[in-house]
Amino acid sequence: MTIHTDLPGQAKQKPAIVHPLWLRLTHWLNALAVLIMVTSGWQIYNASPLFNFDFPPTVTLGGWLGGGIQWHFAGMWLFGFNGLFYLMMNIFTGRMKRKFWPLTPHGIFNDLLAAVRGKLKHDDLRHYNMVQRAAYVFVMFDGIVLVLSGLVVWKSVQFPLLRELMGGFDTARYVHFLAMASLVGFVVLHIVMVALVPKTLIAMIRGR
Repeated sequence: MTIHTDLPGQAKQKPAIVHPLWLRLTHWLNALAVLIMVTSGWQIYNASPLFNFDFPPTVTLGGWLGGGIQWHFAGMWLFGFNGLFYLMMNIFTGRMKRKFWPLTPHGIFNDLLAAVRGKLKHDDLRHYNMVQRAAYVFVMFDGIVLVLSGLVVWKSVQFPLLRELMGGFDTARYVHFLAMASLVGFVVLHIVMVALVPKTLIAMIRGR
């Protein structure tokens, strides 16, 4: 909340910083990378479907298999390096421990129950509730799984140990698809929550 004063010579107190600049930059770059990766990935999927359905061409990127692969590789570098930078900054600045811990099943259940009842508060955007902490930790883990399974699908011969840990090339494709689906689910839920609490979007743009 901004505090105004009528006293001469006194500066107005600015709202507290919610998100530092590096976090906002990585957030929006990641949003772009995910959009490219998911839509181009759907184009690649259509060339060799895992399940009995295709994605509509209107929601795919690349126009054909080769185009989808080119876009996917472009998004891959942005997603990988941006994600690594985000993860390292969270660890080295102490934000990982400060924002996402402690995290307990009991706390997650209580906050989830409060959210369902419409009683979960968002008064101070600098602090995450247990549901938010669990969601962000999950999506970080999911991003790592996406990268590792993607490496097996892309360079299966060059990463034999990783391929075996994934259960083989074919299994890695399923892991990659399911990790992608989980990421899309997170994004949809994230957008819904932003729509319900619009000030979170303002904070991610302005930082305050």
